Order: sequence, then structure tokens, then C-alpha cells
Amino acid sequence: MSIKTLTLPLALLSGLGAAFYAQADITIGVAGPFTGPNATYGAQYWKGATQAAADINAAGGIKGEKIVLVQGDDACEPKQAVAVANRLVDEEKVSAVVGHFCSSSTMPSSEVYDEAGVLTITPGSTNPQITERGMQNMFRMCGRDDQQGVVAANYILDVLKAKKVAVIHDKDTYGQGLADAMRAALAKRGTKEVLYEGLSRGEKDFNALVTKVGALKPDVVYFGGCHPEAGPLIRQMREQGVEAKFFSGDCVVTEELVTAAGGAQFTNGVLMTFGKDPRTIPAGKAVIEKFRAAGFEPEGYTLYSYASIQAIAAAYNAVGKDNEKASAWLKSNSVDTVMGPKAWDGKGDLKVSDYVVYQWDDKGKYHQL
Repeated sequence: MSIKTLTLPLALLSGLGAAFYAQADITIGVAGPFTGPNATYGAQYWKGATQAAADINAAGGIKGEKIVLVQGDDACEPKQAVAVANRLVDEEKVSAVVGHFCSSSTMPSSEVYDEAGVLTITPGSTNPQITERGMQNMFRMCGRDDQQGVVAANYILDVLKAKKVAVIHDKDTYGQGLADAMRAALAKRGTKEVLYEGLSRGEKDFNALVTKVGALKPDVVYFGGCHPEAGPLIRQMREQGVEAKFFSGDCVVTEELVTAAGGAQFTNGVLMTFGKDPRTIPAGKAVIEKFRAAGFEPEGYTLYSYASIQAIAAAYNAVGKDNEKASAWLKSNSVDTVMGPKAWDGKGDLKVSDYVVYQWDDKGKYHQL
């Protein structure tokens, strides 16, 4: 369903009598999983985008026009994502979109936006193919799996000194893509995994797979997937006595991982890759304090979404609502965001990727190593 926020104010015209008119506005879609097992990421997107729009509007908007946000729930389902994209384009008449989250949703929906000439920035989709298809209006505010996978592989080999690595994925565009990227980075350094196997999203009983993993006695289990499956997998590994280090990527960067696993005693020591924690970047201090004052911790992709709205606003302020010109401008200019300055290459990828390794502690919190 579509949810409009930041309702457009009516401006009182002076003159003979009282007359009203509606100000012009700029409609931006925010698309992602607002329902389903990955809804926590949709909530992060929405919190970030709505705060950014409110702050920009309070400062005068974009060339005097206000930002209006509309929500599109894809539930991380590709077919639903296409339906959402068509509605945002045809019914909501969006100028730009912040979204989607799951790469399997971003891939097909981006074709709809590309055909319609809609400027699109994904805060969290990392599959390399998203920006390898020559779409001039497609950008991302995050890195790519072929960057993230290298960071993970190097840490596994250089820091953990692992000799035996088991690789598990969720058969999804994102999860399998990330697992394959890490696997390729291992292979480049002469290490072949002892197991490569998929599980199905939505399942909760992985005991048969865990038994197979345990028999191989790996040093590290690397998982390409999200927290709804990662949590039960970790717990069942520990319950079966599999003590291998558990390592995953940026789709477990939520404290809901701890809930999914059944407690911090299971997630303690889990490793993951994610961008440098944006909450530690000075540029975002005032915004972060605003979130916390309202009782919301801007973890995960909250600030990525905020920065995506900032990038769209910067481009429109520079060249107007011409998406061809706005895209060209973004590829030629740096934008100051809550996550520091961001710049893009000709494909729409960030020129600088800042993936680092985090570890979960016994309190159910993650910390950058």
C-alpha cells in the first residue's frame, strides 16, 4: 500500500480575500520490505528517509519545493517489487526512488525505473550486476559484494588463519551472490571451501545441514544470507557443538539477529562485514542525536537512506528535476552527507567502498574491529 507522509502545506495568498493554492512538490518513493521477515530493513529505510525529507523541507526544500515520500512494500519478493515499481511510476508519478533492499528485488524493479527515466538510489543492494547493466539513472549508497567478499576472505585467511571454510548461502540473488564473491576471493588466494551448499529462505530447521557441517570440522562457516535464517543456523550449530567461527555479511546488521538466534549467548563472537559504522562519522552527529532523542537507534541502513535522500536533493538543487542531468551531475560531483562526502563513478557505484569487519558481543551488540 502507499503511505504518503510530510503532507503538503497550503500557502495563504495575500491580496483581495483569502485564497489558497497547493505548493509544488517532489515525490520520492521509498521501496523495500515493510512486511515479512526482513521488515526491519524497510523500517530503517523509512526512518532515514522521512527524517532527511523533514530536515530538507524545514530548510526550504529543493528550490522551494517540498519533498513528499510514498512507501512501497516489496516484502523482499521480486514479483511484488515489480508491482511496487509500476505503481510508484504510473500512479504516484515519483521523480526518484530510494530502494530497494534485497538485490533480488532491486534487479527487476530497476528495469521499470530505468524505462521510466526515474533516478534510483539503493541504500543496501550489493549484488554487482545492479550497476553493471548500463542504467544511467541507477546508483547505490553502499558497496558491492565483490568488495565485501574480498574483505571477508582476507580476514578469514589473514586474521583467523582458517584452513577449512564451509560456505552456505540462501539461494537468493544477494545471499548466493555474496557467498560466491567471498568464495572467489578465497580461490584467488589458493583456498577452496570444504563445503558449498544452499538452504531455503523461510526455513528454520537446519539440523541436517549442521550435522554435515559438523562432520567436516571447519574453522569458519561463512553464510551468505540475512538474519532470519542466520539466527537459527547459528543456534543449531552451537547446540550441536559446532564451534567454528560464524561469519556473514551486511544482511545480519540488525539486533534482530540476536532475537532470531535465541539470545546473545549464541551470537557472541559472530563476525560480519558492513560499511564503516556511519554512527561514528562526525558529519552525522546532529542527525544521530535527533534520532536518539526520539527513541530510535539509527543502526544498519538508516543513515544510508538519509544520505540517499540528501544525494537526490543535492542533484535536483544543482540542475533541477531533469533526471538525465541529475544523474550526470552525481557522476561528476561529490555530495556532503551524514556519512561524509560521497562520490560515484560512471556506473553509479561509490568511488570509495569502506567495508570493515564487526563482531557481536555477549550483550547482543556489534562493534567494529
